[in-house]
Amino acid sequence: MNPRLVRGLNCMTTAVFTNIRSVAVPVTDQDRSTALLEQLGFTVSMDAELRPGFRWIELALPGGEASVALVTTGPELPTGIDTGIRLATDDARAAHDTVVAAGLDADDLLDWPGVPLMFSFVDLDANRFYVSETSTR
Repeated sequence: MNPRLVRGLNCMTTAVFTNIRSVAVPVTDQDRSTALLEQLGFTVSMDAELRPGFRWIELALPGGEASVALVTTGPELPTGIDTGIRLATDDARAAHDTVVAAGLDADDLLDWPGVPLMFSFVDLDANRFYVSETSTR
C-alpha cells in the first residue's frame, strides 16, 4: 500500500462512508434467484435496466439497510463464489429448516458452547451465504 495513503488514512477524523448499500452476487437467472430470495423473506427494492442488457435487482430484508444485488454472471463475474455475506436470524434452527425446505444445500448447524448457532448454505448458483443467530445461548 502507498505509505502516503496510509499516513493520510490515519489522520482522518470523520468517516468518508456512512453505510454499506449493497453487495452484488452473480447469478445465471435473475428472476429465479429473485423468487428464491423472496421465499427466504427478502423483498425487491429496485429492479431496473440500467443500460441495455444490464438489469440490476436489489433485494433487502425488512428493516435492513444493506441489500443483495443480483447481477448476471459473465466471464469476469463468475458464480460459485463465497459471498462473505452474513445473514442474521433470531432462530437459526428455523432458518436452517426454511433454507432446506427451499431446496438449497445447507451445512449442518454449528452448535459450539458460547457461540451463536450458525450454518452456511449455497444458492442455486453455488454462491455461499452464512447465517448466524443474533444472540449467544
